[in-house]
Amino acid sequence: MTKVLIVGGGIAGLSAAWALGRRGFEVELFEQGPLPNPRASSYDEHRILRHAYGTMENYGRLMPSAFKAWEALWKDLGRSHYEPCGAVYFLRHETPWYPASRRTLEAAGLGCREIPVDEALQRFPMIRPEGLIRVIETEGAGILSPAKILTDLVVLLGAMGVQLHAGCRVVEIDPDRPCALADGTRHSADVLIVAAGAWVGQLVPPLLDVAQPSRQAVLFLAPPPHLAKPWASAPVLVDDRPEEGCYALPPRQGTRLKIGDHLFTRRGDVDGDRTATDEDVARLRHVAALAFRDFDTYTVLERKACYYTVTEDERFIIRPVGTAAWVLSACSGHGFKFGTLMGEIVAAAAAGECSPDEATHLAAGTITASS
Repeated sequence: MTKVLIVGGGIAGLSAAWALGRRGFEVELFEQGPLPNPRASSYDEHRILRHAYGTMENYGRLMPSAFKAWEALWKDLGRSHYEPCGAVYFLRHETPWYPASRRTLEAAGLGCREIPVDEALQRFPMIRPEGLIRVIETEGAGILSPAKILTDLVVLLGAMGVQLHAGCRVVEIDPDRPCALADGTRHSADVLIVAAGAWVGQLVPPLLDVAQPSRQAVLFLAPPPHLAKPWASAPVLVDDRPEEGCYALPPRQGTRLKIGDHLFTRRGDVDGDRTATDEDVARLRHVAALAFRDFDTYTVLERKACYYTVTEDERFIIRPVGTAAWVLSACSGHGFKFGTLMGEIVAAAAAGECSPDEATHLAAGTITASS
């Protein structure tokens, strides 16, 4: 039986272990913290899952396959941790995002419509009207529950016979032998997969110049009482303005209201703490105040920092390393929503079901499985 070592217990590593376990491989997974690890970028109350990506056509090509991968996981888990609720985009500048997203959605058989601004402001009284020129409502979007997903995946993997090493940090790999050094012990296998998130460059130094760690911040909030009801029934909300903007995930199914942005800092020590500082949240507070009415009346419940890896083109990386290893890195901040799909692609590559070149292009969205 072919044995595979996986370094990293976030959504990518756990999904790769699940995909390989389903294929009958012997799998051993290492995570430097607990499983699941609250310090991992994968660990969160909720994340967006959506089809609309505007001119980021590579993500648009990947998303139908990503939804199929999530459906396969729900089937194995026996329950779903996805709540479809749609998404509404508040555009404050002319942008090619709308026509590009409409094409993607129509190709997937999903709806997309423009809401009159006055109607949108009545439906969403938390939104500031200044500069608002267009409001777009889309289907094919909703909310994933990462902490629940990761916990259920860990339990499922244990039942599948995957050997899990929690609190066991890999400090060195040999992609040719292949093996991994953890807690003074060298573990060997037939194939090695490095899915170490923001730590990937420490184990695969050539990636340091390609996938750059980036410290990102989000705010968890309680809205003022007069806006609590509209927020509780809201879909995913995205405010888009030139060179800045933010997104909001509503408080649903026991979660808190969360606000974040998509401007990469490209800085920070990945071994640092996960409490966001005043500096971390300064820009986020600024753009949130531009997007939402009376933002100064919202109560901050938590300021959280996490780390992504970032590439210039924001494409995911799956590529061979050495003679018997693979590296998997989600380089954009969109990693969780594609986690199950990336795990499936790297598992297929490790199993010899697709060539290294095909795996690399599939992960980047430059080809699709059907092409």
